[in-house]
Amino acid sequence: MSTDPLNSSRRAFLANSAFGVGSFALAHLLGQDGLLLAGEPKKPGENLPLDLKPKATHFAPRANAMISLFMHGGPSHVDLFDPKPELSKHHGTEYGGDVVFSFVNRASKKLFGSPWKFARHGACGTEVSELLPATAGIVDDLCVVRSMHTGHNGHEVSIRFFHGGIAGITGRPTMGSWLVYGLGSESHELPAYMVLSDPGGPPVDGTLNWSSGFMPPLYQGTVLRPQEPRILNLDPPPQLRGRLQQQNLTFLDQLNRRHLAQHPGEADLEARIQSYELAASMQTAAKEALDITGEPPSIRRLYGLDHDETREYGTRCLIARRLVERGVRFVQLFLGGQPWDTHNSLRSSLPAICRRTDRPAAALVMDLKQRGLLDTTIVHWGGEIGRLPVSEGNLDDKAGRDHNGQGFSIWLAGGGIKGGMTFGSTDEVGHRAADNVVTPNDFQATILHLFGLDHNRLIYHANGREQRLTDGRPSRVVKEILRKI
Repeated sequence: MSTDPLNSSRRAFLANSAFGVGSFALAHLLGQDGLLLAGEPKKPGENLPLDLKPKATHFAPRANAMISLFMHGGPSHVDLFDPKPELSKHHGTEYGGDVVFSFVNRASKKLFGSPWKFARHGACGTEVSELLPATAGIVDDLCVVRSMHTGHNGHEVSIRFFHGGIAGITGRPTMGSWLVYGLGSESHELPAYMVLSDPGGPPVDGTLNWSSGFMPPLYQGTVLRPQEPRILNLDPPPQLRGRLQQQNLTFLDQLNRRHLAQHPGEADLEARIQSYELAASMQTAAKEALDITGEPPSIRRLYGLDHDETREYGTRCLIARRLVERGVRFVQLFLGGQPWDTHNSLRSSLPAICRRTDRPAAALVMDLKQRGLLDTTIVHWGGEIGRLPVSEGNLDDKAGRDHNGQGFSIWLAGGGIKGGMTFGSTDEVGHRAADNVVTPNDFQATILHLFGLDHNRLIYHANGREQRLTDGRPSRVVKEILRKI
C-alpha cells in the first residue's frame, strides 16, 4: 500500500487519519476570525466558483437584492388590506354566490364582516386596517396588490406555486435559486441566498421552501439558526487553528478535487467543495454581519427590539437588512408553522400575529429607505393564499375564516416598484380576484424583470427539457406597478 495519502482513497485516508472525520467535517467547514488567506482585498466576484461569478443580465436591472417576508398560512386580506363595505353591510346574512371551501364539514355561508376598522393613510390614501398601524405609516412606499390568485385553496399547493412556479409540484428550484443561478453572487464572503428561520420551528412544507430542486445544491438557500449561535461550529478547537487549519483545508481540497476529476458531474461534491471555499471566507464576514450589538439604540427601537412581542422578528428583519447591505442577493424570512391560518378565533389570533410582525416589517422598509438601499432592494410581504369572506363556524368569538386562493393581497416595495398605489381588486365581498388578476407566475416574471432577467430566456436544462421558473406558462410582467425610468 502506498504511503502517500494522495494515492490512497479518500475514505481510507479519513478512516486512518489521526484527525478523524469529525475534525475535518467540523473544524474545516467554518473558520475563526482573522484566519483568511493573506493577500490583496478581493473584488466582488473574484475567486468565486464559475457558477457563482456575477453574470450579465438580459437588460438593465432595477434591483440587485430582495427580502421576502413570507407569511405562511394566508393573511386575511379582507381584515388587513382589502376593505369591503358590502361585506360589513351584509354581515351575518347568507352569501348567495358559490364558495370554494377547503373544509366543507366546517363551512358556513354566513358573511363575516371585518371586526376591524379601515382608514386612509399617507398622501396616496391607501386604506389599511387598524391592525397594522406601522404598515399604515409607510403606504406611500408600498404597492398593495389586491388581486392575487392561485386558483388553489391548499397551503402546500399554493406555496409551491409561489416558490417553484408550478402549483403542487415538488422537486423544483425556488425563486431564490433561480435568481442566484441567473445572476451569480455579489459577495465572495457570504452566500447569495440566505434563509432566516423561526424559533418556533420550520414553516409548512419545510425545506422545500428554499430548495434548489433539480439544480445543484450550490443554489439552495443557506439556513441560519433562529437563535445564537446562528451558525454552529464557527470557531474550531484551539489545536486546529491558524496555519494547521489552512494546511488541512488545502489538503482536503486536493482530495475532493481529485475525486471530482474521477467522477465528473457529481453536483453534491461540487457544491461541497464550493461550500468549503465559501466557508473559509465566511469566518470573519458571517460573524460581523450577524452581530447587531453595534446597531444604535434608535435602530433597535425602530425594529421593536425593545418589546417582547416584536424582538425576535425585529431582530431577523434587522439581520436581513445587514445581509443585503453586504451583498447577499436574496433573503427570506419564514414563520414557524402557519400562524396566519386563522380557521378559528380570528378576533384574537389575527391581532396577535399582526402585533408580532407589523412593526418590524415597516421598520425594514423605513431603514432601507433612509440608507439609500430601497431603490435597489425589493421587499415582499405576503402569504400563499388569503381567507374567505364567510365564517368558518358560528359567528361568535371562535369564528374563523377558511382558505381562499381565489383572491387575496400582498404588498411590494422598492427595487423599481411604484409606491403609494393599489393594484387590482377582488369582488364586492373579497372572494375572487376580479380586475387585473395577478398569478404567482406573473409575480415571478415581474420580480425577474426587475432584476434584469427575461423569464422566458432564463433557462436551465434538466430532465430532458428546457426548464423555466414560470415553466412556459402564460405569464406577464405587471408593468403597471413599476416606476417609470
